[in-house]
This record gives sequence, C-alpha cells and structure tokens, in this order.
Amino acid sequence: MTEKKKPLVVVTRKLPDVIETRMMELFDARLNSDDEPLTHAQLIDVVQTADVLVPTVTDRIDREVIEKAGPQLRLIASFGTGVDHIDLKAARERGISVTNTPGVLTEDTADMTMALLLAVGRRVAEGERLVRSGQWKGWGPTTMLGHRIQGKRLGILGMGRIGQALARRARAFGMSIHYHNRRRVYPDVEQELEATYWESLDQMLARMDVVSINCPHTPATYHLLSERRLKLLRPHCFIVNTSRGEVIDETALTRMLSKGEIAGAGLDVFEHEPAVNPKLLRLDNVVLLPHMGSATIEGRIDMGEKVIINIKTFADGHAPPDRVLETLL
Repeated sequence: MTEKKKPLVVVTRKLPDVIETRMMELFDARLNSDDEPLTHAQLIDVVQTADVLVPTVTDRIDREVIEKAGPQLRLIASFGTGVDHIDLKAARERGISVTNTPGVLTEDTADMTMALLLAVGRRVAEGERLVRSGQWKGWGPTTMLGHRIQGKRLGILGMGRIGQALARRARAFGMSIHYHNRRRVYPDVEQELEATYWESLDQMLARMDVVSINCPHTPATYHLLSERRLKLLRPHCFIVNTSRGEVIDETALTRMLSKGEIAGAGLDVFEHEPAVNPKLLRLDNVVLLPHMGSATIEGRIDMGEKVIINIKTFADGHAPPDRVLETLL
C-alpha cells in the first residue's frame, strides 16, 4: 500500500511556531518565515499549485485570485473569524470550500473591548502620554477628569458571541446592557445579561452613553454607523470598535470627534487599515490600537489548531467543522 499524498498547504503569514511545526508534520506545508504579506500577484501564483490556501484577514482573496486558482485548490482555510476578505460567491462557484476559526477569539476580543471602553472613559491613554511627556505637575482635584463607568448605558451593536461576552464583563462593572441585533437573542440569554433589546438601531443610539461595535463587516453593515446615525449620539457618548473599521463612516466620526460632537472613541480597527486617518492621530479623545483585539498567544494557537482540524478533516474526505456558508452570514 502506498501512503496517501499529503496536501500542499500554502500559509500566507507566519503563524505560532507550534502551529507551523504541526503543519509541517501533517501536510506538505509552505510557510512564510519572513512574515511579509503576499502581493496580489503572489497570491495568484500560489493558488495555481496549492491544494489548500491558509490566508489571514489582511489577504484579499478576491474573484480574480479565485478564478485563476488551479483545479486542485479545494479549500481556503482562513486564519481568522471574519471572512469579508474572501469572495465567498466566487469560491462557491468554483467549488472551493471556505473555513474560518470561530469561537476561539471571543474572550480575548471581549477583554480588549472592555479595556478600550475603560481607557476612553477614564482617559488612560491621555494620562499615560502626559506622564511620558514630563508635563505632569502632580495630582489636582480637577486634573484629568474622566467619566464613571458604573451606571452608564452600554449599547452593543451585534449580540453574537463577542457581544454577549462583553455584556457579561460590562454587567460586572455595573453597566446597563442594551443591544441591537439582526435577530433577538433567546429569552434566557436576555435574562442572564439583563439586556434590553432595541429593534430600532436609531432609537437605541439616541439613548446610549457608550456604543460598542461587535457585528461583522458584510455588505449590509458597511457604514451601518453612517453620518446620519452618528449624529443621533449624544455629545457625552463615546464609541468602541473592535470589529471592522468599515462598519463606521470614519471620516464623519473623525469630524464629529474633532468638533466635540462625540466625546471619544476607542478604535482597534480602521476603515482603510493599516492606513489611519491623519486627523484621528491628532486627537486626544481617541485611543488607537493596531488591530490587536485577539492578539494573545493562547488565542493565536487556538486559531491555528482550528485551521489544522479543518484542513485535516477536509483532506480525510469529511465536511470541515467550521465551513462558512453565505446564507448564515
């Protein structure tokens, strides 16, 4: 008997060592040791020979890449939860399955969302810059005053895994939980979180003290927080976004922040990242992070293990557990 040929798996970015080692053991893995993102032309080149492509959320797997793939490419096992970087329709038309890594990033992203919420409300980044600049003159009764989190209304846009995990954390800080979601969550979840459901996003936004973006980026959520909706927010409200930058009209947000029409923002993602609006960089009432919401060692290893399971299951002739279906997005 001859040993079954290992699938050729091309990984577009450097992954944790333990994951890369396991991939080398199980597959004919081509790794990216220098971690330089592949260009569009390089992506087209690798899909012509790969059996499995393992991209990340920064790789644009568009229709052109998919249509130029060789017939042997049957799986795109994405390293990440979001799939807005992959043309799912084009993949389906070519008979290519797409998987992601849901669930394992929930707690890490919720932690970072809560951290941003606290950092903006209590002006943590401003205070840190003040100390580093050498301009701090000591404690004063009206120095660096922020806002108390306890008792504030938190409006969560997107009550999936991360939204619910954030709600649990926010409740522990004494916040009142409100949410808008495509579908209302189960009554027992609402009861556990003591959460108020708003069918109208506009009505919720007009009444919140803090708004957190926790929905995926899809065509339906592009600029969901448009300039019109941002103007519904009260001047003392601030926004936290650890989801996708495209959900907010960043130009309108920046303009309103600079005018004091919105109190502040904590942003881990940007509409045109890695480019950041230069005007945002000049504002003191924002906390800006480099898309690090899920950036824990444990989380990245969990993601890699999910990728491996999806590839191994698919290579063994079974449906991968984390297959992405357009109808469920």
